[in-house]
Amino acid sequence: MRDFLKKALSLLCSAALTVTASGAFSASADWEHIGYMGDLNRDKDVTLADLVIMSRHLHGVEPLSNANSYHVKKSFIGIHGADGFQAGEYFVTADINQDGQVDVFDMIQLRKNIISHDNLWIWQWESEQNLPGDPLEDYGEFIGAPVDDVEKYLPSHGDAKLLIIYADFEDCKYEYNPSREDIERIAFGPEDESSNMYPFESATAFYARSSKGSMHLSGNAFPYTAKESVKNYHQVPGQKKLVTEALDELDAKVDFHDYDGDNDGFIDTVLLIVPKEAGDETWWPAAVPFSNDAYKYDGLQIGHMITGNCQINSATDYRDFTNTILHEMGHCMGLPDYYLYDVEGDHDGLHGTAGSEMMDDSGGDFSCVSKLQLGWYKKDQVMIFEPTEELNNYTLYNAQSERGNTLIIPCGELDDRYHCECIMLEYTTKDANNSSPPWYVQIGEGVRAYHADMTLHDNGWWVSYKYASGSEFTNNYNGRRFIRLINDYKGDNIFKPFDFLSYFTEGFAWYDENDEATKDVKMEIMVGNMDGESCTLTIQSKWE
Repeated sequence: MRDFLKKALSLLCSAALTVTASGAFSASADWEHIGYMGDLNRDKDVTLADLVIMSRHLHGVEPLSNANSYHVKKSFIGIHGADGFQAGEYFVTADINQDGQVDVFDMIQLRKNIISHDNLWIWQWESEQNLPGDPLEDYGEFIGAPVDDVEKYLPSHGDAKLLIIYADFEDCKYEYNPSREDIERIAFGPEDESSNMYPFESATAFYARSSKGSMHLSGNAFPYTAKESVKNYHQVPGQKKLVTEALDELDAKVDFHDYDGDNDGFIDTVLLIVPKEAGDETWWPAAVPFSNDAYKYDGLQIGHMITGNCQINSATDYRDFTNTILHEMGHCMGLPDYYLYDVEGDHDGLHGTAGSEMMDDSGGDFSCVSKLQLGWYKKDQVMIFEPTEELNNYTLYNAQSERGNTLIIPCGELDDRYHCECIMLEYTTKDANNSSPPWYVQIGEGVRAYHADMTLHDNGWWVSYKYASGSEFTNNYNGRRFIRLINDYKGDNIFKPFDFLSYFTEGFAWYDENDEATKDVKMEIMVGNMDGESCTLTIQSKWE
């Protein structure tokens, strides 16, 4: 299965909808039947319910949206045996007579088809050959990146580009003013284990280690002084105002195509840094899609925007800058926050010596859940548990090394893009990206086990993780969540040699019909020896 592209098409809001396609293609095999023309509620059938949706659209009551189209991801489509063509990201099934418009004539044809049960079949080309170029077509020895299925603009594989605006104001200056070269060294410099900032010596080096070299972050920095007082750049509109002001200034000097790493028509990410003294109300670090196609630079829209007051304190003191932008760029690559929103007191989503995670406390390496979604495993490093009546033995390798791998225990059938409920295990150490955490983070060495539900949700506008922090579907975090730590408590909660995971281990259970973790996983896991390079697991399934 190929990926969803980065951004959903905007809602199709006119009663006469224009439909386009390009690139004819003819083939006789490897076509999959995916539905019918006129299937507006996407239930793989054509009924009166679809007629009602069409009527509401034509009367201007409720315009058709992507939710009424098939998400085909620019694949090849064939209709009722005719030669195929390459579709856009969404294929509009409402254009039943295929004249490029959705109008009353399509409604007439839809009514006839419902009466006669003579519907036009839609086929999708399933072969991996002769497909158009795709940012997720094949990463060689690496798995594809499931995170590409959500709205995001910064690639997690290959070349990823970051344009840095290091801004100040006439009435709000930095105490330390790094040069452009210093900013670029701190953001994009090579690995340097001798640095006092290691493993946060540069964002590029940190990502290269975590991704096993599959992602290469690069870019440029541009110091800039705002045209107005800091108070005139308030909240998100003010942030966007400053970004566009600075990019307008750079327009004559910069080829913005240099910052579109995956050639998707978007500047991957713009990072706007301001002085700490600018305050937290507007400038607390955050990453958001820019979401305004009125601004284009060399024909490119802005993908993600990161803003923050995480300044560089000196040439040898910039940990806050690096680990903050590492976390925020995780969002630009598609990952959600793992800490909890809008709760009193403890906001941590993961606790104890097993709880450090870049998307939670910004204190250490990415976990196996993050690396799986980002596609940072080689194909032979993702082990899938298959229950047998015999003991099952697995070897986990140091997660902070090139050999780092993971074991996935699926709940039922495993989704081929890993967008499902599962348990994941890894052997984490204090090496590399975990070697020097911030003072507020404790990292243990041993096996970490996560209960994850990486299911997607398509709201008709964009695709996101259904159970991410802040989602309406988590029951205030008492139900399903994107990620939970098994054995989650404040303290030394990492699994060590001869520890067991069983029904009596806190959090070691599947979600039930009420989205509570109560269902028996029906297995026991024993952690075996660990030597810094590898760790063994023995799993015994329980049979009725």
